[in-house]
Amino acid sequence: MKIEEVKSSAKTQRVSGHSHIKGLGLDENGVAIQSAAGLVGQTCARENAGTIVDLIRCKKMAGSGVLLVGPPGTGKTALALAIAQELGSKVPFCPMVGSEIYSAEIKKTEVLMENFRRAIGIRIKETKEVYEGEVTELTPVETENPMGGYGKTVSHVIIGLKTAKGTKQLKLDPSIYQSLQKEKVEVGDVIYIESNSGAVKRQGRSDNYATEFDLEAEEYVPLPKGDVHKKKEVVQDVTLHDLDVANAKPQGGQDIMSMMGQLMKPKKTEITDKLRKEINKVVNGYIDQGIAELVPGVLFIDEVQMLDIETFTYLNRSLESAIAPIVIFATNRGHCNIRGTDIKAPHGIPFDFHTRLITIKTPPYVKSEIQQIAKIRAVTEGLQIEDEALAALGELGATTTLRYVVQLLTPASLIAKIDGRKVIQKQDVEEAAELFIDAKSSAKILIENSNLFME
Repeated sequence: MKIEEVKSSAKTQRVSGHSHIKGLGLDENGVAIQSAAGLVGQTCARENAGTIVDLIRCKKMAGSGVLLVGPPGTGKTALALAIAQELGSKVPFCPMVGSEIYSAEIKKTEVLMENFRRAIGIRIKETKEVYEGEVTELTPVETENPMGGYGKTVSHVIIGLKTAKGTKQLKLDPSIYQSLQKEKVEVGDVIYIESNSGAVKRQGRSDNYATEFDLEAEEYVPLPKGDVHKKKEVVQDVTLHDLDVANAKPQGGQDIMSMMGQLMKPKKTEITDKLRKEINKVVNGYIDQGIAELVPGVLFIDEVQMLDIETFTYLNRSLESAIAPIVIFATNRGHCNIRGTDIKAPHGIPFDFHTRLITIKTPPYVKSEIQQIAKIRAVTEGLQIEDEALAALGELGATTTLRYVVQLLTPASLIAKIDGRKVIQKQDVEEAAELFIDAKSSAKILIENSNLFME
């Protein structure tokens, strides 16, 4: 008899540097809890960020800028991601790094404008005539190919839809059959078909087909109520960049839904200002009619000192636009040259642009906070660690950096595993610290042994 071990069906989740961030960790009064939602300390910065989130939700901060300033490893990127978590998935959040603007294919200002428009959402509400229900029948009807040969073509599709009130059989165009195949629709799925455009949307599997098993790959939805043919309010969230790309090569109608349906293959082609102005005009018209709603999102630019004087000038104008997102900048630099000039300025930002920003500072973490962060990271990475080892990491972080301490967790766990233990102990941390040196120690060695290195 052959006995095989059954492998776990659980997926291995990738853990990134900020996987543990779930929000700003504020109470109902907007006061920061010392350790909550993956963030530790930085109470003042988190409360300030909470105020910014409230302003964004009230739509009173569009076209404004926020600057996060602090030494390396003080949680600036974590704070920006926490703001994105608090805002939710319906508010666009577009992260980028200052150096992304430099490309041989596309202009610097074009990269910035593209990301600006990625961070501006449009919520479109339209009442449409739809056929909605659970699929009871799906039969493609084939005929002889009119071009001759042995192959057959689909002439039409017979589909049966059922709701709680009744059933209906529809005869559909073969082009809709392609949409049904693309959505992977089968008998038992709940779908709706737009009567005007023929667009198909699969909502999920009917809960009549739900089983008693706990592990399910499908999302089950209830059987729709009312008639099969009905009027339904469809809400769709898109960004201005989606509309730009869809209309770069127009292929159909001029209504807003046609814009969204005409997405071409991703390609680094510049979209003209004329096209953007036309789209803004159409969008403003729909906003005035109450069909669409503008949702200003967040554009996060890390390493802002990498931007040059030309891009700062362009940002000055862009922030004054009627359609502009909230822009959050982050930097760990002190006084340095404004890129493209010989002028020194705080954080490498021109003074006239700096005056547009409200600044949030992130001070360095203390020893106890480093211990708490190390403990949260250990839980996130699925590692067990003793209190003595956490204390050793706290001591180490006070003299080195938080990033170095967090990076030592995995080597220390491997050392413990080699020694036949599942729990990280103090000696594992000390051994890992001997194997891998931090940036300050590396710089010290370089100074002491400068004669051994090439210049």
